[in-house]
Amino acid sequence: MRTWQAPSTSKKSASVSNTVESVNHRIDETIARTVCRYAGRSPAAITARIEELEREWDIERLLETNASIAALTGLGLGTFVHRKWYALSAGVLGFLLLHGIQGWCPPLPVLRRLGVRTRSEIDREKFALKYLRGDFDELSGREAALKLAAE
Repeated sequence: MRTWQAPSTSKKSASVSNTVESVNHRIDETIARTVCRYAGRSPAAITARIEELEREWDIERLLETNASIAALTGLGLGTFVHRKWYALSAGVLGFLLLHGIQGWCPPLPVLRRLGVRTRSEIDREKFALKYLRGDFDELSGREAALKLAAE
């Protein structure tokens, strides 16, 4: 039986670096458990899970979408209800700027605690599942490197 261990990376994304270590550890354990659970399943079941992962929203996409919704809501309410609502747009855009510069903003810890993952965490699970499915069995040397680089 194959075993899987999350690879260690020397460079972490800002979202991971700005997350409490216990939350990162919990997300990593969830990835490992999921991969182990799929180790005995059929290629079709693994493919279905990979397709789910393709549709999963990462933390960046979720933050950007929510910030856009909140900023547009603030603009609409400021225009049609009361000018004080413009402060909502200003605050949200300030948080988005902070996230762009430092990799941290107030919603980040909450979303990470809820289990929202980074793109690299999603891709790690996807790569491990592709390995279990046998996508790399026939590859060796240069061909393997070229195929991995293309994905």
